[in-house]
Amino acid sequence: MTNDIVPNRVCESSKNHQTVEIPLLLVNLKNSIWFWGIFSWMFAITDRGVAAFADDFLSTSEMLQICAISFLFLSWLFLKPEESLDHDDDQISTSDQTDLAHYRQQAISTVKDRIFALQDQHMISQAYTLPFPYICQIYHLLNLKHLETVHSFSLSNLKVVDVNDVQATTNGGMLKFQTMLAVSNLNILRIWRRPIVEVELILHTPFTVELSIPVYNNKKIIVIFNALPLNNNAHKFFVDIYSDLEWPKPIMQILLHFASCLTLYEDLPYLRALAKRNIERLINLNRISTHKTMWLFRRFVELYGSSIEPADQLRLLSGNEA
Repeated sequence: MTNDIVPNRVCESSKNHQTVEIPLLLVNLKNSIWFWGIFSWMFAITDRGVAAFADDFLSTSEMLQICAISFLFLSWLFLKPEESLDHDDDQISTSDQTDLAHYRQQAISTVKDRIFALQDQHMISQAYTLPFPYICQIYHLLNLKHLETVHSFSLSNLKVVDVNDVQATTNGGMLKFQTMLAVSNLNILRIWRRPIVEVELILHTPFTVELSIPVYNNKKIIVIFNALPLNNNAHKFFVDIYSDLEWPKPIMQILLHFASCLTLYEDLPYLRALAKRNIERLINLNRISTHKTMWLFRRFVELYGSSIEPADQLRLLSGNEA
């Protein structure tokens, strides 16, 4: 990859991070309040309904109360805040919008069968515009040790025990690894999964990564990430979460939104620090660890190289597949 991929305005990107982080918290707070509000209004309607019909007689005042609460509940639904930290496409140049559409089309066309198979299990979607090179996001997603370090709080000191299997594919690769929860009676992750499970991490395309986490009774939580470059200093980050857990969907959505927002908030300081590094050194095969936890990122670098920019890489890939 040429020097053009190295951020030319690292200081500016770092300053932008401060302006991104505050709106991110506000958006996440609004979403959390809105989702909890839905649960509260549903409880209120149920409570009033049960109370109203308890004596087998519906008075005028009780009917008015139920109608009023129902009207307020519908109004609350229309107050749904934005789901993403998005600087809007109006602030993205025409050429960047064209590239973004190209990247997204290529990523979707490659994994369309996978997305179609999971569509009935879709839980939430989130989208963010982040002022960091997209290669930083890919490096972070494919580095298994970051589950222990960057996300030590949200994952309750989870440990990567071993990498069990690796498999190369045409456009990426698949890696299976074991994770173990820290021994603690208060570990909240125990509501999702067993203490030791085998997790799958898949690189579908240069921009699409899938994380598959087993939970109880052969159920799974699947996260599909898309990191699509806008330019050398920014990228769009999409998070889609799927699950076949037989929990009430509104409760699942609230929990997953909160978990996703928390992990992204943990990402921001690390991505900011990573953007200050020499990106050429980051993708230099001779400098990448040969440890099994870095196998998938090495596979990424082997496939998509260090001699051409991300935009050229994807166009080259598209041309080869045409």
